[in-house]
Amino acid sequence: MTASFSIQHTLVTERRAQIRRAAGVMGINEAHLSIMVDDFYARIRSDERLGPIFDTEIQDNWDEHLDRMKRFWASVALNAGSYSGKPVVVHKRLRGVTNDDFDRWLALFQDTLDDTAPTPEAANYLMFRAERIARSLRMAMFERTEDGVPSLS
Repeated sequence: MTASFSIQHTLVTERRAQIRRAAGVMGINEAHLSIMVDDFYARIRSDERLGPIFDTEIQDNWDEHLDRMKRFWASVALNAGSYSGKPVVVHKRLRGVTNDDFDRWLALFQDTLDDTAPTPEAANYLMFRAERIARSLRMAMFERTEDGVPSLS
């Protein structure tokens, strides 16, 4: 093992621990993220616009989807490293999704945080990440030309 690899590995490990500690101070932990994900997707499923889109894609695999989303949010919020997947690829194959659907998705996420976040800081931390995720998905799905180059419009 080289010294530079050892130093880099140590820095990554320390950074992950720092993120988890900061999240913990805000009240974010895996138990909270589980509640948040369950509540959020209950709202999605009952939404007249988004519910049918998700039901068409997920069908009878909601338990598996919720478990995957809990691992995803643990990785996003806690740097847990428990999720591996390609969200852009999955979202790009969805049928019937419009750019405006992301505004609805974010509004439901904000409502979820308003009701479940343990602290205002936790709500802000998680909403910031949700907005970045939405922006990335929007860009991949709606703001690229056919050859994959980002649109300047």
